[in-house]
Amino acid sequence: MSTPTFDPGPPSAVAQHFAALPSYAAHAGLFWYDWGPILYRGRLNGAARVLCLASDPGPTERVAHRTLVGDAGQRVQGFLTKLGLTSSYVCVNAYAYALLPSKASRAQQDVLPLPEQVAWREKLLALITGPKLQAVVAFGGQAQGALDLWAGLPAGVHVERVPHPSSRSASALLSAWRDAVPRLRAVVTPDADGAAGLALPNYGTSFRESDYAPIPRGDLPFGVPSFLGDDAWGRKAKPRHNNGVSRPSKDLLHTIEWIAPRS
Repeated sequence: MSTPTFDPGPPSAVAQHFAALPSYAAHAGLFWYDWGPILYRGRLNGAARVLCLASDPGPTERVAHRTLVGDAGQRVQGFLTKLGLTSSYVCVNAYAYALLPSKASRAQQDVLPLPEQVAWREKLLALITGPKLQAVVAFGGQAQGALDLWAGLPAGVHVERVPHPSSRSASALLSAWRDAVPRLRAVVTPDADGAAGLALPNYGTSFRESDYAPIPRGDLPFGVPSFLGDDAWGRKAKPRHNNGVSRPSKDLLHTIEWIAPRS
C-alpha cells in the first residue's frame, strides 16, 4: 500500500505563532466569530514560490480546517495549475475569521490596520516565506489592503493584484486573471510535476470546468473524505451548486450544511 498524502500541520514555530493570533472578540459582530479561525493552506516551511493572499475563510474552509478549499479555492488552484505549480505555494487570508459580507468595508477600516493585527500578520508572512518566493498574488480588495500594510514585502518579488475568485464581475475577474497568467509564467518556476499546466489554455470569456482544479490531498488534513475540495460533481448537478458546504439562511451564524455526493 502506498503511504497516504496529507498535510501534517504547521511547523512548531508557525503553530506557536498561530496560537498567538490577536483576539477578534472586540469586533465579533463583523465575523462568523463563533466558528473560530482558519489560518492557511499549502507550504509553511519557506519553500513556496507563490504566496496567495485572499480575504477570509468560508464554510467549506471551516469543514476542511484549511483556507481556499471551496469553489473560490478550486478556482485559485486552477490558476496555480496554469502556472505549473502543484505544491510550491502557500495561501493565507487578510482575516483569520470569516467575514460577514455586509461588514467587509467596516472590517477593512477597523480591524485590518490594527497595530496588533498588522504585527501578527507581518511576523506570519516572515515565518512562511523565504528566498524562494518569486511572486505574491493578492486576490481582492481585502487582500490588497493587507498587502499594502506588509512592510516586509521582499524587494524584487513580483506582485499581482487581481479580483477575488468569487468576484461578482466575472468579466473583470477573467480579464484580470487572463492578463496575470503570462506575467506570472515569466517569473515563476514551475514544479517538476506541473509543467503540463503551462500548456493549458488561458482564461476565456467564462469559467470552464477545466479552469478549476481539485485541492491536492497534500494540502488537507488526514481523514477528510475524498470529495472535499473537489466540487466538480456539484457544478454538474441539476440544480447546479458550486459549493457542497453552505450556511443556511435560517441560521447564518451557527449552522453549516454539508452535502455529500451520492455514490
